[in-house]
Amino acid sequence: MTASHPRLEKVTPDNVIAACRLEVAPEQRKFVSPVAQSLAEAYVHPEVAWPRLICDGERIVGFVMAFFDVSFDYDAGVPHAPPRSGLWRLAVAAGEQGRGYGRFAVGAVNEEIRRRGGRRSTVTWHPGEGGPEEFYLRLGYRKRGLTEDGEYLGDLDLGA
Repeated sequence: MTASHPRLEKVTPDNVIAACRLEVAPEQRKFVSPVAQSLAEAYVHPEVAWPRLICDGERIVGFVMAFFDVSFDYDAGVPHAPPRSGLWRLAVAAGEQGRGYGRFAVGAVNEEIRRRGGRRSTVTWHPGEGGPEEFYLRLGYRKRGLTEDGEYLGDLDLGA
């Protein structure tokens, strides 16, 4: 089943409480931070964070947050490594999964990276059974290795 008309919306005073109430399935909580934490991080990193709600009709069905132009420790030994842009957080509400919202949100983030002149999308994820690894690999991300924090890092070439 696919989503009917998903779109991304800014987080506003009118929807922030509803955004913070969004919850993933209980078994996924170890893989994704709560929306409230993500919004706090966006607040203290406004120059790189791009938080958005995933909406379908009047329903908030998920949350996505991108980052733009960040230097990664993963690239510390790479001379002249360009800063990275990509997916910082992705959470689809427990009752809304399997409808294409996650795929839509990742695609929208990648379009924003392209719009800003980027050619590569980066994502990190915690390893573990039931985690998001297979989802990202199905979308074309290639697993590159582990970060210093013990997360996998994946890249997707967005082309020219």
